Amino acid sequence: MSHARPLADLRAADAAAFGGKSSALGELIQAGIPVPPGFAVSTTAYRAFVEAAGLDRTIEAAMARVDPGDVDSVGAASHAIGEAMRSAAVPGDVRVAIAGRYDELGQPPVAVRSSALGEDSSEATFAGQQETYLWVRGTEHVCDAVRDCWVSLYGAPAIAYRARLGAGAGEAAMGVAVQLMVDAEVSGVMFTCNPVSGDPSMVAVNASWGLGLAVVGGEVTPDDFLVSKVTGEVVREHVQPKEVEYLPDPDGRGTVRVAVPEDRRERPCLDRDALGTLVEVGRRVERYFASAQDIEWAIARGDGALFVLQSRPVTTRPADRPKPASAMSLLMGTFGAGAVEE
Repeated sequence: MSHARPLADLRAADAAAFGGKSSALGELIQAGIPVPPGFAVSTTAYRAFVEAAGLDRTIEAAMARVDPGDVDSVGAASHAIGEAMRSAAVPGDVRVAIAGRYDELGQPPVAVRSSALGEDSSEATFAGQQETYLWVRGTEHVCDAVRDCWVSLYGAPAIAYRARLGAGAGEAAMGVAVQLMVDAEVSGVMFTCNPVSGDPSMVAVNASWGLGLAVVGGEVTPDDFLVSKVTGEVVREHVQPKEVEYLPDPDGRGTVRVAVPEDRRERPCLDRDALGTLVEVGRRVERYFASAQDIEWAIARGDGALFVLQSRPVTTRPADRPKPASAMSLLMGTFGAGAVEE
């Protein structure tokens, strides 16, 4: 099997080899949903990396000392595995495969995103447990970001989460999605049901200016909308002050935090037309997957094009679902705190 394939070639059956995130993106492309182009790095690349660097014994020894109820033991295992992985080189054949697919894209700025086995399935979501790196440019930096996604497979939150699911270390494997970066004027998440009550007739939308890093970091509370899926009526609208946003660094790699101009701070970042477009796309995605979805999206600066960045089944019961603002923080894995800084 090739270590990397175009996202457009993937289907649900490829989840075992490329992870749930990448395979779902392939399905979205098949459905005609606007998705940024890109490629997926398979779990064979991860396993080749582990084998070439002799990391199996390090991982096994560190995980054997983990007590899921002991935060210190989880942290110690994560640190030991992470240090070993970061000091290991990406194997030559894997590097060649990544470089070839990146060349096919034209070597643009990309988002490099984890796609672990079992991630974004109907049984579990690893949202927020593993890393995403934004505005990555250059083959070497893309390879480094892929390796850092592999490292996040053994981040403390991911270790603890798998332990709660009863998944052993031997079952852990990581695919990676690499996508053309969207210069987002607005980004957010929507649920194709009410995330609090589970009402399937509603779509809940959270949105903020720029990339979602300010929301993930707790610097901004997003605007919150609840829209009838049947009539299109906006039945709830909470517009929040949004004082900061994250934009691409002018140097071409990573992101920068900037102040939102005062005339935009308390303005809704979505108008009725944009909400209508989002709801229609949400309906299409839900219809294609035949289940309620939570969907990450971005609206491009300039032409206002809407892109779906990820879709996963809604996995939590209504009684367990966080309020919308908290849901934004949980589900913005696409814009995670690992944004590359060069």
